[in-house]
Amino acid sequence: MNFRTLIELYDNRPLENVLCVDIFRPEQVIYICSQDTPPTAEKQLKRYFDHRGIKVHMRFIRTDLFDVQVILGQLRSLLQAAPDVAIDITGGTDAVLFAVGLACAEFPVPVLTYSQKQNRFYNIQDASFAHQVDGYVTLSVEDCFLMAGGSLRKGRVDNSILVKYLDDIDPFFRLFLKHRTRWDRIVTWIQRVSPADENGQYSLDIHGGYTVKGDRGARIPAPEEALRDLEDIRMISDLRIQPEESVSFRFRDRQIRAWLRDVGSVLELFVYKSCFDSGLFDDVITSAVVDWNGTKRNSAVSNELDVMCTRGVIPVFISCKTSLVRTEALNELAILRDRFGGKMARAALVTAERAGSPARNRAAELDIRIIDLNDIQDGDIQTNLRSLMV
Repeated sequence: MNFRTLIELYDNRPLENVLCVDIFRPEQVIYICSQDTPPTAEKQLKRYFDHRGIKVHMRFIRTDLFDVQVILGQLRSLLQAAPDVAIDITGGTDAVLFAVGLACAEFPVPVLTYSQKQNRFYNIQDASFAHQVDGYVTLSVEDCFLMAGGSLRKGRVDNSILVKYLDDIDPFFRLFLKHRTRWDRIVTWIQRVSPADENGQYSLDIHGGYTVKGDRGARIPAPEEALRDLEDIRMISDLRIQPEESVSFRFRDRQIRAWLRDVGSVLELFVYKSCFDSGLFDDVITSAVVDWNGTKRNSAVSNELDVMCTRGVIPVFISCKTSLVRTEALNELAILRDRFGGKMARAALVTAERAGSPARNRAAELDIRIIDLNDIQDGDIQTNLRSLMV
């Protein structure tokens, strides 16, 4: 490589703004961007490069992206001042690309481009060092959010401890499938007998009534069979049932308590482990909360991804639903994928119900893969994950 400065055409596709820098590691990158590119763009990219351990000086040149003569004048000044320069023409408007072509006729500098489809760089002019260079870098989930101007916030689950629970997840999920049609009522009963006190404190030792009040006033009896099954897989212990009177038991620990009091956790954990066990991914996170503006303020706009994975530069966004697939859930997933993943991102919705034709049709329109109860019961979830990456 014989350049120290990279001229990059700033784009609304996050990967194209950073990949060339990540691969070729110039000392300086100059972004040609529109006049309305917000000042926060520089801070966002700096956070990304700092997180990746990439030391690069950045400059942003804001211009009228549709005025060829203005752009040409700016390129001439840059190329005269920095002869050891290369230009990445991935992205940009037609006017910018035309101006780059005119400038390169006057200054024979290296020009390269990147193909997302091939995930390779290619030599356009005097850039043999870049020809067919693989664009593979290992991105984490946090990298993907930072790249797009967001940030990863702490979610409901401490992912660092999940390795201690991997052996529990499959038995827990089999128990869920056995009691799937009654799962909402089972979790509601557990919630009612294990509340926190007025100071937010709680005990792992539970003693409650045999029946509890449901959401609409109906009485819910203790799910005796499910509780015995939970004791069998050692999520609870010391189970004592006095029919029609009371129930007592002990949660194994605070994390198990949290999962048993949340309807969707069991499916999220199963999908997390399926992604983990597949060996397909470089990073897997459950309960990945993205702060849209990277501020980490309590008032900031944020969304939670049930499971998110990365493989190389490809992020995968997965939503998990124990209920029927709704259009709103598909739309939200598509928005998050497009905003924080770009064109290379993949999305899937995993449901513990059987998906009907309307849901599948809408998912197909949004390019979202649906993995439903049939796939799960057939043991095909990893097959579906693998086909998602093709």
